This record gives sequence, C-alpha cells and structure tokens, in this order.
Amino acid sequence: MEHKIINGISIPLTAEEISARLVDEATWSEGAFDRSMVNLRQKRNALLSSTDYLALSDNTLSPTTATYRQALRDITEGLTTKDEVEAVVFPTKP
Repeated sequence: MEHKIINGISIPLTAEEISARLVDEATWSEGAFDRSMVNLRQKRNALLSSTDYLALSDNTLSPTTATYRQALRDITEGLTTKDEVEAVVFPTKP
C-alpha cells in the first residue's frame, strides 16, 4: 500500500509513513505466535471448564476424564511457532 485515501483522494505515502507502516506490519507479524497462543488457551480453558463439575471434591474422576483433562492442560507445552499452535488437535471429550 503506497497510497492513503483522504476525503476520497488518493495521496502517496511519504517515506516516513512507509517506514512507519513497515514497522507496524513487522510488529504485528512478531505478535502472531502470542495471539495464536491466547486463542488456544481460551479454547482449552473453555473445554476444561466444561468438565470442572466432574472434578469437585465429592466426585471421583474416571480415568478417561482425568486423562482428558491432563491432555488439555498439557496441550500448550512445547509449542514454539504459530503453525504448531494452529495445528493442535484437541483431545476428544470422553
């Protein structure tokens, strides 16, 4: 994008505006992994919350439910790239 639109008129960006835009785009790209991790954790937390009632002190978790919940807690371990985060497959709820 080498132009901006002001009041319907296309105006070329200055060198400073182009530099600022490139810095903004680089900053956005660098944050992609963090944004992906936030989304992954939100989904994981929602899935954990949906089984919290099973983990109350007056309930005994079944081994399959305990394994499922542990898999959800471990799902973020070892992820280092946005592509790895986006390739995560959530375990199936028992």
